[in-house]
Amino acid sequence: MNTISKFLVAAAIGFIACQSPTEAQSGGKWTDLFDGKTLKGWKPLGGEAPYTVEDGAIVGTMTKGTPNSFLVTEEEYGDFILEVDVKLEGDRTNSGIQTRSHYDPDANKGKGRVYGRQVEIDPTSRAWSGGIYDEARRGWLYPLDLNEAARSAYKHDEFNHYRIEAIGDELRTWVNGVPVSYVIDTIDRKGFIGLQVHSISDDLHGKKVHFKNIRIQTENLKPTDFPDDVFVVNLKPNDLSDAEKKSGVELLFDGNTADQWRSVRGDSFPEKGWKVGNGEITVLKSDGGESTNGGDIITRDQFAVFDLSFEFKMTPGANSGVKYFVTLKEKTKGSAIGLEYQVLDDEKHPDAKMGRDGNRTLASLYDLITSNKEKRARRPIGEWNRGRVLVSEDSTVTHYLNGVKMVEYKRGSKEYLDLVARSKYKDWDNFGGAAEGHILLQDHGDNVSFRNIKIKKIK
Repeated sequence: MNTISKFLVAAAIGFIACQSPTEAQSGGKWTDLFDGKTLKGWKPLGGEAPYTVEDGAIVGTMTKGTPNSFLVTEEEYGDFILEVDVKLEGDRTNSGIQTRSHYDPDANKGKGRVYGRQVEIDPTSRAWSGGIYDEARRGWLYPLDLNEAARSAYKHDEFNHYRIEAIGDELRTWVNGVPVSYVIDTIDRKGFIGLQVHSISDDLHGKKVHFKNIRIQTENLKPTDFPDDVFVVNLKPNDLSDAEKKSGVELLFDGNTADQWRSVRGDSFPEKGWKVGNGEITVLKSDGGESTNGGDIITRDQFAVFDLSFEFKMTPGANSGVKYFVTLKEKTKGSAIGLEYQVLDDEKHPDAKMGRDGNRTLASLYDLITSNKEKRARRPIGEWNRGRVLVSEDSTVTHYLNGVKMVEYKRGSKEYLDLVARSKYKDWDNFGGAAEGHILLQDHGDNVSFRNIKIKKIK
């Protein structure tokens, strides 16, 4: 984080600390969910870590040999604003606050399992406090790779103030007054609130997590302003929220027509090889070759500095890609030339074992830079994955997969040029160096679908 970002975070923390609860948020009436003395209104679920009341706080004690343990409200909640103060001992585990969550008594071989969206408490070096994780279901929805400026908001070995707003389909979080996460989701309109003690290694046995000042609003809710420059994860297919519109995000595909796309071979959308339907753009299965059926498609517009996001779903063994800074000036018999966010079934497609050091695997900068091997960022074949390519004004380019940073490089740098010189692109003049270019979806002869394709022009 640069010096200015650190100053802004510190200023935000200081400002909120000076505010009274009334000044910080005027609106509905607050109701205490914890009386400071008993666990009335709460019940344990999941593992066997104990919860007690100590010095006006609910205290969960980390216990070896038990899975994730939860203390949940007996009442379920729909729309709400929740505030909690949290302190976790140590920095080698994490905890969380469940929102609109549920319990499946038959899961985990009959031992039961809590599942649902969780707001993270993370004092580890990863520092994803305030991020949103879908416990026992979809995994990370909002890792803090998407909002790195907020990673320093959490204070170690102190009580941290969490604010969580779950209003309609929107879930937004703050830690110590710093805006952290923004997710728009359509599932779980109602559920319980829960406090987590995470499963641990044996050496952490006896460590504690403390929760106090737990209060909630459920009526006359007034959403707090959220910065326009914080990335929004919108899980509604082909939808633009008011916040996205305000920040300048535009749809490149509305779910019904491909008006903003054309073939690399002409000015119209391909008559074969591609299908638009069911809210998706799909390249159809052919022979597995590059651009041998419908061919690649590109945006009609060109882009210079931008934030591109998209969802993709692969069939087993599939190969495709999302290219950017495509100019169509290069002569090629196969796919059009451009920097490529690789879309690939790493397990079943042979391309994953080609190239250099895995630089043709999923989310890699194809044939140049190998993606982060974080397995939890990868969703199973047949499920939707979220890709993102961020091009900054200083020519830094970042690839994300399901919110996790996978690749970062700087166009035109010595390191970048050295990589190009030993790649399959070495014979192309000024490869990847164009001032602007088209976005491209690749036809590699395999069935792959795309949706939620959005772009924000930064310059």
